[in-house]
Amino acid sequence: MIYEKNLTGKNMNPKEFLDSQKKNIVELQTMLTSHKAIAPEGGGDGEKEKCDALESWLKANGFTNIERFEAPDNRVSSGSRPSLVVTIPGVDDSRRIWVMAHMDVVPTGDLSLWNTDPWTLVEKDGKVFGRGVEDNQQGLCSAAFAALYYIKNGIKPGNTVKLLFVADEENGSEYGAIWLINNTNLFNKNDLVFIPDGGDSEGRTIEIAEKNLLWLSIHVMGKQTHGSRPDNGANACLAGCALSLKLHNLEKVFDKKDSLFEPDYSTFQPTKREKNVDSINIIPGEDRFCFDCRILPCYKLDDVLAQVEKCIDEVQKEFGVKIEYTTPQRSESPATSVDSPVAQKLAAAIRAVHSLEPKFIGIGGGTVGAELRRKGIDAVVWSTLDDQAHEPNEYCIIDNLIKDALTLVEIFK
Repeated sequence: MIYEKNLTGKNMNPKEFLDSQKKNIVELQTMLTSHKAIAPEGGGDGEKEKCDALESWLKANGFTNIERFEAPDNRVSSGSRPSLVVTIPGVDDSRRIWVMAHMDVVPTGDLSLWNTDPWTLVEKDGKVFGRGVEDNQQGLCSAAFAALYYIKNGIKPGNTVKLLFVADEENGSEYGAIWLINNTNLFNKNDLVFIPDGGDSEGRTIEIAEKNLLWLSIHVMGKQTHGSRPDNGANACLAGCALSLKLHNLEKVFDKKDSLFEPDYSTFQPTKREKNVDSINIIPGEDRFCFDCRILPCYKLDDVLAQVEKCIDEVQKEFGVKIEYTTPQRSESPATSVDSPVAQKLAAAIRAVHSLEPKFIGIGGGTVGAELRRKGIDAVVWSTLDDQAHEPNEYCIIDNLIKDALTLVEIFK
Protein backbone atom coordinates (compact mmCIF):
# COMPACT_ATOMS: atom_id res chain seq x y z
CA MET A 1 0.00 0.00 0.00
CA ILE A 2 1.14 3.57 -0.76
CA TYR A 3 0.33 6.14 1.92
CA GLU A 4 -0.80 9.52 0.65
CA LYS A 5 0.83 12.68 1.95
CA ASN A 6 -1.31 14.62 4.39
CA LEU A 7 -2.90 17.43 2.34
CA THR A 8 -5.33 18.74 4.96
CA GLY A 9 -2.92 21.40 6.25
CA LYS A 10 -3.23 19.99 9.76
CA ASN A 11 -0.50 17.73 11.08
CA MET A 12 -1.55 14.64 12.97
CA ASN A 13 0.25 14.18 16.25
CA PRO A 14 2.71 11.27 16.24
CA LYS A 15 0.51 8.96 18.34
CA GLU A 16 -2.51 9.52 16.10
CA PHE A 17 -0.45 8.98 12.97
CA LEU A 18 1.24 5.80 14.13
CA ASP A 19 -1.95 4.31 15.57
CA SER A 20 -3.57 4.94 12.19
CA GLN A 21 -0.78 2.98 10.50
CA LYS A 22 -1.18 -0.37 12.30
CA LYS A 23 -2.61 -2.09 9.24
CA ASN A 24 0.18 -0.69 7.08
CA ILE A 25 2.84 -1.72 9.60
CA VAL A 26 1.52 -5.28 9.46
CA GLU A 27 1.59 -5.17 5.65
CA LEU A 28 5.25 -4.07 5.67
CA GLN A 29 6.13 -6.77 8.21
CA THR A 30 4.30 -9.33 6.03
CA MET A 31 6.29 -8.33 2.95
CA LEU A 32 9.62 -8.37 4.78
CA THR A 33 8.95 -11.76 6.39
CA SER A 34 8.21 -13.36 3.03
CA HIS A 35 11.80 -12.80 1.85
CA LYS A 36 14.30 -15.24 3.36
CA ALA A 37 17.28 -12.99 3.99
CA ILE A 38 19.62 -15.67 5.37
CA ALA A 39 23.41 -15.49 5.11
CA PRO A 40 25.48 -18.18 3.36
CA GLU A 41 26.62 -19.41 6.78
CA GLY A 42 23.00 -20.42 7.40
CA GLY A 43 22.49 -21.94 3.97
CA GLY A 44 20.87 -18.84 2.47
CA ASP A 45 21.51 -16.54 -0.50
CA GLY A 46 21.81 -13.22 1.33
CA GLU A 47 19.63 -10.13 1.50
CA LYS A 48 19.19 -9.07 -2.15
CA GLU A 49 15.50 -10.00 -2.61
CA LYS A 50 14.52 -8.47 0.71
CA CYS A 51 16.57 -5.36 0.01
CA ASP A 52 15.01 -4.95 -3.45
CA ALA A 53 11.51 -5.21 -1.98
CA LEU A 54 12.30 -2.78 0.84
CA GLU A 55 13.84 -0.27 -1.56
CA SER A 56 10.73 -0.41 -3.76
CA TRP A 57 8.52 0.15 -0.71
CA LEU A 58 10.58 3.14 0.40
CA LYS A 59 10.47 4.77 -3.04
CA ALA A 60 6.74 4.19 -3.36
CA ASN A 61 6.11 5.90 -0.04
CA GLY A 62 7.95 9.16 -0.50
CA PHE A 63 11.53 8.37 0.49
CA THR A 64 13.50 10.05 -2.29
CA ASN A 65 17.09 10.05 -1.04
CA ILE A 66 18.15 6.39 -1.02
CA GLU A 67 21.69 5.10 -1.50
CA ARG A 68 22.61 1.46 -1.98
CA PHE A 69 25.96 0.00 -1.01
CA GLU A 70 27.13 -3.44 -2.16
CA ALA A 71 29.74 -5.41 -0.20
CA PRO A 72 31.33 -8.02 -2.52
CA ASP A 73 30.57 -11.62 -1.51
CA ASN A 74 31.01 -14.34 -4.13
CA ARG A 75 29.20 -16.88 -1.95
CA VAL A 76 25.80 -15.44 -2.91
CA SER A 77 24.24 -15.54 -6.38
CA SER A 78 24.12 -11.74 -6.71
CA GLY A 79 27.83 -11.46 -5.88
CA SER A 80 27.29 -8.87 -3.15
CA ARG A 81 25.50 -8.07 0.11
CA PRO A 82 23.41 -4.86 -0.06
CA SER A 83 22.81 -2.17 2.53
CA LEU A 84 20.55 0.87 2.20
CA VAL A 85 21.01 4.41 3.53
CA VAL A 86 17.88 6.58 3.54
CA THR A 87 18.32 10.31 4.21
CA ILE A 88 15.67 12.69 5.54
CA PRO A 89 17.21 16.19 5.40
CA GLY A 90 16.94 18.13 8.65
CA VAL A 91 17.23 21.71 9.80
CA ASP A 92 20.78 21.04 11.02
CA ASP A 93 23.11 18.80 8.99
CA SER A 94 26.23 19.27 11.16
CA ARG A 95 25.32 16.32 13.38
CA ARG A 96 23.30 13.50 11.85
CA ILE A 97 21.03 11.07 13.67
CA TRP A 98 21.40 7.47 12.53
CA VAL A 99 19.03 4.58 13.15
CA MET A 100 20.62 1.26 12.24
CA ALA A 101 18.60 -1.93 11.74
CA HIS A 102 19.53 -5.13 9.94
CA MET A 103 17.75 -6.95 7.15
CA ASP A 104 19.22 -10.43 7.60
CA VAL A 105 17.60 -13.07 9.81
CA VAL A 106 18.70 -16.40 11.26
CA PRO A 107 17.46 -19.76 9.96
CA THR A 108 14.26 -21.20 11.39
CA GLY A 109 15.79 -24.12 13.26
CA ASP A 110 13.57 -27.16 13.88
CA LEU A 111 10.36 -26.48 11.93
CA SER A 112 8.42 -28.90 14.15
CA LEU A 113 8.73 -26.32 16.95
CA TRP A 114 6.87 -23.69 14.93
CA ASN A 115 3.09 -23.38 15.16
CA THR A 116 2.93 -21.51 11.83
CA ASP A 117 4.97 -21.19 8.63
CA PRO A 118 7.94 -18.99 9.67
CA TRP A 119 7.92 -17.19 6.30
CA THR A 120 4.19 -16.40 6.23
CA LEU A 121 3.31 -13.73 8.76
CA VAL A 122 0.40 -14.45 11.09
CA GLU A 123 -1.31 -11.69 13.08
CA LYS A 124 -3.01 -12.67 16.33
CA ASP A 125 -3.88 -10.93 19.61
CA GLY A 126 -1.88 -7.79 18.89
CA LYS A 127 1.20 -9.74 17.79
CA VAL A 128 2.70 -10.76 14.48
CA PHE A 129 4.48 -14.11 14.21
CA GLY A 130 7.25 -15.09 11.80
CA ARG A 131 11.00 -15.35 11.44
CA GLY A 132 12.58 -11.91 11.78
CA VAL A 133 9.49 -9.99 12.90
CA GLU A 134 11.26 -8.88 16.07
CA ASP A 135 14.90 -9.44 15.15
CA ASN A 136 15.22 -6.99 13.49
CA GLN A 137 12.17 -6.05 11.45
CA GLN A 138 10.64 -4.39 14.50
CA GLY A 139 13.54 -1.93 14.60
CA LEU A 140 13.49 -1.52 10.83
CA CYS A 141 9.75 -0.79 10.74
CA SER A 142 9.83 1.53 13.76
CA ALA A 143 12.55 3.58 12.04
CA ALA A 144 10.70 3.63 8.72
CA PHE A 145 7.38 4.70 10.21
CA ALA A 146 8.95 7.31 12.50
CA ALA A 147 10.54 8.87 9.42
CA LEU A 148 7.30 8.45 7.47
CA TYR A 149 5.56 10.62 10.05
CA TYR A 150 7.84 13.51 9.09
CA ILE A 151 7.55 12.89 5.36
CA LYS A 152 3.77 12.57 5.22
CA ASN A 153 3.23 15.62 7.42
CA GLY A 154 5.79 17.75 5.58
CA ILE A 155 7.87 18.31 8.73
CA LYS A 156 11.64 18.69 8.76
CA PRO A 157 13.44 16.86 11.57
CA GLY A 158 15.72 18.92 13.79
CA ASN A 159 18.83 17.14 12.51
CA THR A 160 19.35 15.23 9.31
CA VAL A 161 18.15 11.66 9.85
CA LYS A 162 19.89 8.67 8.28
CA LEU A 163 18.16 5.29 8.29
CA LEU A 164 20.66 2.49 7.75
CA PHE A 165 19.34 -0.97 6.84
CA VAL A 166 22.35 -3.27 6.83
CA ALA A 167 23.27 -6.78 5.75
CA ASP A 168 25.11 -9.49 7.66
CA GLU A 169 24.49 -8.53 11.28
CA GLU A 170 23.74 -12.09 12.37
CA ASN A 171 27.14 -13.46 11.31
CA GLY A 172 29.57 -10.79 12.42
CA SER A 173 28.83 -7.77 10.15
CA GLU A 174 31.84 -8.32 7.85
CA TYR A 175 29.62 -7.67 4.82
CA GLY A 176 27.46 -5.07 6.58
CA ALA A 177 28.41 -2.48 9.18
CA ILE A 178 32.12 -3.34 9.26
CA TRP A 179 32.38 -3.13 5.46
CA LEU A 180 30.58 0.24 5.46
CA ILE A 181 32.79 1.62 8.23
CA ASN A 182 35.97 0.55 6.42
CA ASN A 183 34.97 1.33 2.82
CA THR A 184 32.84 4.49 2.98
CA ASN A 185 32.84 7.89 4.63
CA LEU A 186 29.26 7.64 5.83
CA PHE A 187 29.87 8.33 9.51
CA ASN A 188 31.18 11.41 11.27
CA LYS A 189 32.53 11.21 14.82
CA ASN A 190 29.92 13.63 16.16
CA ASP A 191 26.99 11.64 14.69
CA LEU A 192 24.51 9.98 17.04
CA VAL A 193 23.75 6.31 16.33
CA PHE A 194 20.68 4.51 17.67
CA ILE A 195 20.40 0.74 17.21
CA PRO A 196 16.89 -0.65 17.97
CA ASP A 197 18.03 -4.25 18.30
CA GLY A 198 17.93 -5.25 21.96
CA GLY A 199 16.24 -4.17 25.15
CA ASP A 200 13.46 -5.14 27.52
CA SER A 201 9.68 -5.38 27.67
CA GLU A 202 9.31 -1.82 28.97
CA GLY A 203 11.79 -0.13 26.65
CA ARG A 204 13.66 1.20 29.65
CA THR A 205 17.20 -0.19 29.25
CA ILE A 206 19.86 1.57 27.18
CA GLU A 207 22.90 -0.55 26.32
CA ILE A 208 26.05 1.57 26.34
CA ALA A 209 28.80 -1.05 26.76
CA GLU A 210 29.75 -4.60 25.86
CA LYS A 211 32.08 -7.06 27.44
CA ASN A 212 35.20 -7.76 25.43
CA LEU A 213 34.69 -10.93 23.42
CA LEU A 214 37.34 -13.62 23.04
CA TRP A 215 36.74 -17.00 21.44
CA LEU A 216 39.48 -19.61 21.63
CA SER A 217 39.76 -22.66 19.38
CA ILE A 218 42.35 -24.99 20.94
CA HIS A 219 44.17 -27.96 19.38
CA VAL A 220 46.04 -30.31 21.73
CA MET A 221 48.48 -32.71 20.05
CA GLY A 222 49.79 -35.67 22.04
CA LYS A 223 50.44 -39.31 21.11
CA GLN A 224 47.75 -41.92 20.54
CA THR A 225 48.18 -45.29 22.19
CA HIS A 226 46.29 -48.32 23.52
CA GLY A 227 44.09 -47.69 26.53
CA SER A 228 46.10 -50.20 28.56
CA ARG A 229 49.44 -48.44 27.94
CA PRO A 230 49.07 -44.75 28.76
CA ASP A 231 52.80 -44.77 29.55
CA ASN A 232 53.50 -45.21 25.82
CA GLY A 233 51.46 -42.14 24.77
CA ALA A 234 50.55 -38.60 25.67
CA ASN A 235 46.84 -38.28 26.46
CA ALA A 236 45.63 -35.20 24.59
CA CYS A 237 42.20 -35.40 26.22
CA LEU A 238 43.69 -35.38 29.71
CA ALA A 239 45.89 -32.40 28.81
CA GLY A 240 42.88 -30.67 27.29
CA CYS A 241 40.86 -31.16 30.46
CA ALA A 242 43.69 -29.75 32.56
CA LEU A 243 43.93 -26.74 30.28
CA SER A 244 40.16 -26.23 30.41
CA LEU A 245 40.28 -26.00 34.20
CA LYS A 246 43.20 -23.58 34.12
CA LEU A 247 41.46 -21.34 31.61
CA HIS A 248 38.20 -21.41 33.56
CA ASN A 249 40.11 -20.42 36.69
CA LEU A 250 41.22 -17.21 34.97
CA GLU A 251 37.90 -15.88 36.28
CA LYS A 252 39.77 -15.69 39.61
CA VAL A 253 42.65 -13.76 38.01
CA PHE A 254 40.53 -11.23 36.13
CA ASP A 255 38.22 -10.85 39.11
CA LYS A 256 36.96 -7.26 39.04
CA LYS A 257 33.22 -6.66 39.08
CA ASP A 258 31.04 -4.10 37.29
CA SER A 259 27.38 -3.68 38.21
CA LEU A 260 26.61 -2.43 34.69
CA PHE A 261 26.70 -6.06 33.53
CA GLU A 262 24.90 -9.33 34.28
CA PRO A 263 26.77 -11.33 35.40
CA ASP A 264 28.95 -8.61 36.85
CA TYR A 265 32.23 -10.48 36.33
CA SER A 266 34.38 -11.81 33.48
CA THR A 267 33.54 -15.32 32.30
CA PHE A 268 35.82 -18.01 30.81
CA GLN A 269 33.66 -20.95 29.72
CA PRO A 270 34.46 -24.17 27.81
CA THR A 271 31.91 -24.76 25.07
CA LYS A 272 32.27 -26.81 21.88
CA ARG A 273 34.30 -30.05 21.99
CA GLU A 274 35.04 -32.09 18.87
CA LYS A 275 35.07 -35.86 18.49
CA ASN A 276 38.48 -37.42 19.00
CA VAL A 277 38.70 -41.27 18.86
CA ASP A 278 36.21 -43.99 17.86
CA SER A 279 36.76 -46.47 20.66
CA ILE A 280 36.83 -46.38 24.45
CA ASN A 281 40.13 -48.30 24.55
CA ILE A 282 42.10 -45.72 22.57
CA ILE A 283 43.99 -42.94 24.34
CA PRO A 284 43.57 -39.93 22.04
CA GLY A 285 46.51 -38.22 20.46
CA GLU A 286 44.47 -35.14 19.57
CA ASP A 287 41.84 -33.05 21.31
CA ARG A 288 40.04 -29.98 19.97
CA PHE A 289 37.78 -27.74 22.02
CA CYS A 290 36.66 -24.13 22.31
CA PHE A 291 36.25 -21.43 24.94
CA ASP A 292 33.87 -18.48 24.98
CA CYS A 293 35.29 -15.67 27.13
CA ARG A 294 33.33 -12.49 27.95
CA ILE A 295 35.64 -10.08 29.70
CA LEU A 296 34.91 -6.79 31.43
CA PRO A 297 36.09 -3.80 29.36
CA CYS A 298 38.44 -2.70 32.14
CA TYR A 299 40.80 -5.48 30.93
CA LYS A 300 42.82 -5.56 27.71
CA LEU A 301 42.61 -8.73 25.62
CA ASP A 302 46.39 -8.70 25.12
CA ASP A 303 46.76 -9.13 28.89
CA VAL A 304 44.20 -11.93 28.89
CA LEU A 305 45.97 -13.75 26.05
CA ALA A 306 49.26 -13.49 27.92
CA GLN A 307 47.65 -15.45 30.76
CA VAL A 308 46.13 -17.94 28.29
CA GLU A 309 49.58 -18.60 26.86
CA LYS A 310 51.02 -19.03 30.34
CA CYS A 311 48.38 -21.72 31.04
CA ILE A 312 49.18 -23.41 27.74
CA ASP A 313 52.90 -23.45 28.49
CA GLU A 314 52.32 -25.05 31.90
CA VAL A 315 50.13 -27.82 30.43
CA GLN A 316 52.55 -28.52 27.60
CA LYS A 317 55.37 -29.06 30.09
CA GLU A 318 53.29 -31.18 32.48
CA PHE A 319 51.72 -33.52 29.90
CA GLY A 320 54.31 -33.61 27.12
CA VAL A 321 51.93 -32.31 24.47
CA LYS A 322 51.94 -29.49 21.93
CA ILE A 323 49.09 -26.97 22.01
CA GLU A 324 48.06 -24.46 19.34
CA TYR A 325 45.16 -22.02 19.44
CA THR A 326 43.36 -19.51 17.24
CA THR A 327 40.93 -16.71 18.09
CA PRO A 328 37.85 -17.06 15.81
CA GLN A 329 36.46 -13.91 17.43
CA ARG A 330 38.32 -11.18 19.23
CA SER A 331 36.58 -7.90 19.95
CA GLU A 332 37.09 -5.11 22.45
CA SER A 333 35.50 -1.71 22.45
CA PRO A 334 35.16 1.30 24.75
CA ALA A 335 31.86 2.13 26.39
CA THR A 336 29.60 4.96 25.30
CA SER A 337 29.52 7.42 28.18
CA VAL A 338 26.30 7.83 30.14
CA ASP A 339 26.81 11.58 29.69
CA SER A 340 27.27 11.40 25.90
CA PRO A 341 24.77 13.29 23.70
CA VAL A 342 23.40 10.06 22.18
CA ALA A 343 22.76 8.44 25.57
CA GLN A 344 21.20 11.55 27.03
CA LYS A 345 19.03 12.21 23.97
CA LEU A 346 17.58 8.70 24.11
CA ALA A 347 17.09 8.91 27.87
CA ALA A 348 15.23 12.22 27.49
CA ALA A 349 12.98 10.75 24.78
CA ILE A 350 12.10 7.74 26.93
CA ARG A 351 11.20 10.05 29.83
CA ALA A 352 9.19 12.44 27.66
CA VAL A 353 7.20 9.90 25.63
CA HIS A 354 6.75 7.05 28.08
CA SER A 355 7.24 8.55 31.56
CA LEU A 356 9.87 5.93 32.35
CA GLU A 357 13.21 6.41 34.06
CA PRO A 358 15.79 4.80 31.75
CA LYS A 359 18.41 2.35 32.99
CA PHE A 360 21.90 2.19 31.51
CA ILE A 361 23.35 -1.30 31.12
CA GLY A 362 26.18 -3.30 29.61
CA ILE A 363 25.79 -6.68 27.94
CA GLY A 364 27.87 -9.80 27.45
CA GLY A 365 26.83 -10.25 23.83
CA GLY A 366 28.17 -8.44 20.80
CA THR A 367 26.42 -5.84 18.64
CA VAL A 368 27.41 -3.60 15.76
CA GLY A 369 27.59 -0.85 18.38
CA ALA A 370 31.05 -2.12 19.29
CA GLU A 371 32.30 -1.57 15.73
CA LEU A 372 31.19 2.06 15.84
CA ARG A 373 32.57 2.70 19.31
CA ARG A 374 35.97 1.45 18.20
CA LYS A 375 35.95 4.21 15.59
CA GLY A 376 35.09 6.87 18.17
CA ILE A 377 31.39 7.06 17.22
CA ASP A 378 28.97 6.91 20.14
CA ALA A 379 26.19 4.35 19.78
CA VAL A 380 23.39 3.03 22.00
CA VAL A 381 21.28 -0.10 21.68
CA TRP A 382 17.67 -0.12 22.83
CA SER A 383 14.17 -1.36 22.00
CA THR A 384 10.88 -2.44 23.56
CA LEU A 385 10.63 -6.19 23.12
CA ASP A 386 10.11 -9.60 24.70
CA ASP A 387 13.50 -10.83 23.41
CA GLN A 388 12.22 -13.43 20.95
CA ALA A 389 15.38 -13.34 18.86
CA HIS A 390 16.28 -16.67 17.21
CA GLU A 391 13.44 -18.54 18.94
CA PRO A 392 10.74 -20.66 17.27
CA ASN A 393 7.40 -18.82 17.03
CA GLU A 394 9.21 -15.49 17.13
CA TYR A 395 6.78 -12.62 17.57
CA CYS A 396 6.63 -8.85 17.65
CA ILE A 397 4.06 -6.96 19.71
CA ILE A 398 2.68 -4.30 17.39
CA ASP A 399 2.25 -1.77 20.20
CA ASN A 400 5.93 -2.21 21.09
CA LEU A 401 6.89 -1.32 17.53
CA ILE A 402 4.72 1.78 17.71
CA LYS A 403 6.20 2.68 21.10
CA ASP A 404 9.70 2.55 19.61
CA ALA A 405 8.60 4.62 16.61
CA LEU A 406 7.17 7.27 18.97
CA THR A 407 10.50 7.38 20.78
CA LEU A 408 12.32 7.89 17.49
CA VAL A 409 9.89 10.65 16.45
CA GLU A 410 10.82 12.45 19.67
CA ILE A 411 14.55 11.92 19.00
CA PHE A 412 14.18 13.32 15.46
CA LYS A 413 12.49 16.52 16.68
